[in-house]
Amino acid sequence: MRSCFFPCSMLAGLLALALPAAHATEGALGRPITGTAVSPDIGIVPPEPVWIVNVGEIYLDGTVSDDRLVPIAGKESAGISGEISFTQATLMKVWDTGAGRWNFASSFTLPYVWTQVDGTVGLGPLRAATSQQASNLFDIYFAPIIAGYHISKTEHVAFSFNVWAPTGQYDPTKLANPSLNNWTFVPQVAYTHIFPEQGMEFDAVSTLQFYTPNKDTDYHNAPQFTLDLMGLKHFSNKLGVGLVMGTTQQLGDDSGPTAAKLNGFKGHDYAIGPIVTYDATLDTKHTLSLGLRWVPTVSSKNRLDSQHTFMGTALMAF
Repeated sequence: MRSCFFPCSMLAGLLALALPAAHATEGALGRPITGTAVSPDIGIVPPEPVWIVNVGEIYLDGTVSDDRLVPIAGKESAGISGEISFTQATLMKVWDTGAGRWNFASSFTLPYVWTQVDGTVGLGPLRAATSQQASNLFDIYFAPIIAGYHISKTEHVAFSFNVWAPTGQYDPTKLANPSLNNWTFVPQVAYTHIFPEQGMEFDAVSTLQFYTPNKDTDYHNAPQFTLDLMGLKHFSNKLGVGLVMGTTQQLGDDSGPTAAKLNGFKGHDYAIGPIVTYDATLDTKHTLSLGLRWVPTVSSKNRLDSQHTFMGTALMAF
C-alpha cells in the first residue's frame, strides 16, 4: 500500500457536513453535501500508531427554485438560496493495536460556518423576501471508534460510528443558523482498493444518517442514505487526478406540522466532478496530502442545486 494514508472514514460524515440551507430535510440540506465525503485511502486505518490533522474548507452556493416551498425556521419559504463556507479542523488518533488485520482510531472535529440564506417567507400575498447571515462555531462532530480491516495489502475496509452534537447556537426565528439543532447519528462503511501496477485507486464511502427531532420547530428529518465514489490516478510527480461522483437519497418523508403541509418534503440529488491531489513525504515521520475538488449538482429534487460546490483539504500525519 502507499506510504501516505488518508483514513477519512470518520471525516466523511464531517465533510459531508451539516448546513443551514436547503436540501430535502429542514432547510433543504441536512448534513451531507454530496460528493464531499469520499477521499483517497478512505477505507484505510493505518497499521502504525499516528496522529493525523486535517483542515478542510467547503464552499457551496445553491438554490431551490421559487416554485417549491421549503421548510425552514418553522416556516415555509417560496424557494431558497444558500451560500455556505464551512471550515473544519479534525484531529485523529490511530491507536497502537499491534500487527494484524484490524486497526482502530478515534477522531474529533471542530467546525466553523459562515452562511447566508435568502428566502421568501410568509403566507400567500403577504410573503416577503428575507436575507440573513450567521457565522460561528458549528455543531461538533466526533467518531468514538473507527475500525479498519486490511483484506489484503491493496484492499481495505473501515467501519465507523459518527455523531453530530447540537453544540452550535440556534435561534428558531432565524433562517440562518450555525446549527441544525438536532443530534445526528451516522454509521458508515468505507472501502479502498489500490492498483499499484496501474498507479490507481478506487474509493467508496456510504452512510446512513439518523436525525433526532428539532424540538424548537417540531420538525423531524427523515433518515438519509449517502454514497460517494472516487477513481484516482497517481503520477510519478506525486500528483493525482480523478473523478468523484455521489448521491444523497432521503429514505421516507420528513415529519411534523410543516413537513405534513409539504407532503413530507422528500428529496435526493446527484453530483459529479473532478479532483486533483498532491502527496508528499516531508521526512521519515511526516506526510502531507492536499486535495481540491469541484462537485456540481447534476440533478436534484428538494435539495440545494449547486454548480459551485468546492472542497479543499490539507492533511498531515505524524
